[in-house]
Amino acid sequence: MIYGAYGYTGQLVAEEALRQGMLPVLAGRDPAKVEALGSRLGLPTRIFDLHDPTHAAERLDGIDVVAHCAGPFSATSTPMIQACLASGTHYLDITGEITVFALAHAQDAAARRAGIVICPGAGFDVIPTDCVAACLKAALPDATHLALGFDSDSGLSPGTAKTSIEALAMGGQVRENGRLRPVPLGHRRREIDFGRGLKSAMTIPWGDVATAYYSTGIPNIEVYLPAPALLALGMRLADPLRALLAATWAQDQLKGLAARHLSGPDETMRARRPTWVWGEARNAAGDRRTAHLETANGYQVTVHGVLLTVRHLLDYQGEGGYFTPSRLLGERCVEQLPGSGSIRISQ
Repeated sequence: MIYGAYGYTGQLVAEEALRQGMLPVLAGRDPAKVEALGSRLGLPTRIFDLHDPTHAAERLDGIDVVAHCAGPFSATSTPMIQACLASGTHYLDITGEITVFALAHAQDAAARRAGIVICPGAGFDVIPTDCVAACLKAALPDATHLALGFDSDSGLSPGTAKTSIEALAMGGQVRENGRLRPVPLGHRRREIDFGRGLKSAMTIPWGDVATAYYSTGIPNIEVYLPAPALLALGMRLADPLRALLAATWAQDQLKGLAARHLSGPDETMRARRPTWVWGEARNAAGDRRTAHLETANGYQVTVHGVLLTVRHLLDYQGEGGYFTPSRLLGERCVEQLPGSGSIRISQ
C-alpha cells in the first residue's frame, strides 16, 4: 500500500511501481483524490484517515508493506506505526524529521514482538547519507566524529517545503557525546568539497543526527548544506526570532504559501539535477576518512529507494524491529538505485 498516494512524491512512487510491474493499493484520506488517481492508474484504492489507529489497522488488512508518504510525518507517523503494529504490516516512510526517527526507534521492542520492520527514511532522507555513514564507520571503526552533507538543486515539493518550515521553527540539532543537542540555526560553518568544488556550508537539522547514530554508534554527528557565508550568518542572527516562526498563525501562513506556489520539480528538472553527497569521519588520534557519492535527483532517489525497500520487505524473512536503511538493505544499497554511482572512500 502507498498511503498519501495523491501527494507529489506518492504519485511518483505509484507511477514507478506500476512501471515495475507492481500493483499497489493506493490510499489516503481524501476520497476524490484517491479515487481519481486509482482510476487513472487502474489500481485498487482504500480511503481512511489516521485519527483512529484501530480503524486504520482494519484498513491495512491483507497489506504486507505500507509505504507511508503522507506528511508532515511529525503528525502522521506515530498513528500509522501503531496501526502497522496492530495489523502486522511492515512500515516504511520518506521522512527526514529527527523527532520522527527518534519516535520510530523507540518502537523497536514493540516491532520485534509484532514481527514487523519499521524503517523510516527510505528515500533521499536518508538512504544516501546513511550509506555514506555506514561505509565511513567500516573504513574507520574507531571514529568518534562524523560529518555528513549534500549539495543538491533538486527543488522542493509542497510537502518538503512544509516539513522544512517546521524544522526552521525548531532550530538546529547536532549530536554530541551520544545525545541530541539543540543549537542555533547556522550553528557551525566550514568549507566543503561536496563533489563540485569547495563551497561554504553550514550545519542543518537533518535526520542523520538520529539515524547515523543508530547505524554507526559514532557519538558526535553534524550534517551540512551549502550556504553562502552571509546566509549562514543571517540564519544565526535570526535564530532568536524562531519563536515567531513556531507560532501557529506563522506556520499556517508559510505552509499555505508553499501549497499555493510550489508544485515540485517536473520530469525534465529531476533528470537534469543530480546530487552530490559527502562525509568525513575522524577518530581521537586525528585520522580521517572522506567519502563522496553522486546520486540522481533527490526525488528520484526517494522513488527508487522506496520501491527497493518494498521489494526487500515483501520477501523479508528476518526478525522485526527498527532499522535504518543501511542496516536493513546493506551499507551500499544506494549504489543499486538508478543514477547512483559508487561510494568512494579516501584518506
